[in-house]
Amino acid sequence: MIKRSVSLYSYQQNEFFGWMDWKAQLREIALNLDGADGVEIINETTIPNYPCPPEAWIYEWRSELARWGLQAVTMDTFLDTLQFRDHVMTYREAGERIRYDLELAHKMGFRNMRLCHHTPYQAVEMNLDLAAKYDIIMTNECDVRSLDLGHMMGDSIESEIAFIERTKTKHYGLQIDMSQFQNKPCCIQLRYRFRTAGFSPERAAEAAEDIFQTFEKIGREATNEYIKEKYPEIAGGPFPALHMHANPIGRMYEIIPYLVHMHGKFYEMTEVPGKPGLYEDRALPYEEVFKHLKKSGYNGYISSEFEGQRSQQDMGLEGLIDEVDQVRKHQQMMKRFIEDKHNNTPF
Repeated sequence: MIKRSVSLYSYQQNEFFGWMDWKAQLREIALNLDGADGVEIINETTIPNYPCPPEAWIYEWRSELARWGLQAVTMDTFLDTLQFRDHVMTYREAGERIRYDLELAHKMGFRNMRLCHHTPYQAVEMNLDLAAKYDIIMTNECDVRSLDLGHMMGDSIESEIAFIERTKTKHYGLQIDMSQFQNKPCCIQLRYRFRTAGFSPERAAEAAEDIFQTFEKIGREATNEYIKEKYPEIAGGPFPALHMHANPIGRMYEIIPYLVHMHGKFYEMTEVPGKPGLYEDRALPYEEVFKHLKKSGYNGYISSEFEGQRSQQDMGLEGLIDEVDQVRKHQQMMKRFIEDKHNNTPF
């Protein structure tokens, strides 16, 4: 069965303002998410004095996980190739950084370690034996449009699979972000664009909803023309009015054998019309994605990854969205789809 986890990235605003530290975030997952038990972190955000945390802190981290019955699922890492002021990081230096992160992930009990985009295969291959020793799977994230257009920030899905097949490794795989499948406008992002164009919050909300409803009726291309005519303030510029490009969900079957972990990206949970107490992200076809995942036999974790707060950072504290509440609603939705008995027979 698919398992549920939370990326602590979802609580970034609470952490920034000092409202929740990592211990409070773990407690929230354990007590209020109805069975979710997985934790994903960004190493530089959660780990004090990264890359050299005190051993006492690592002991504290593992103790908190044990206290709440939580699993350390994925540690997200980065590779600052320009950290040296006199040269670009070499493959050997990149490999050494990955080695160090693997050592740290092992100490903290993580089963997966997500690498950043563009991590060179030469550096990854240097560490396959160490990953096997610790039984940690390194992953690369497939973000927006990469399944359909064949790239991951410059790396192709085909090259990722070719690397796995060539090395015959079981300790490198793929991590999909749910933004792959966004097929409708995201109102919280549209409201932000209207506010930055000079609209009042009230008018921005009305215009965003108007665009969403128009899209439902006439589709993306016609809605782009509608925006150019009715809302020229947000048309054009560096991005088209509606720039999401939904990938065919069926393409997942091609990479399921290599799929290790998923990001349950979401932007705004709202109540399902006519179904009080049930929530959805209108921009993402979660129900359909879950049907395909269950049919494929996927049994890994999906981490709630909330990014809606990033579209409200132009507002005062009183206008900020409640990250904790949003994650709770997202987890409720995922639990509902996981337990739905329809279309639940593996191929």
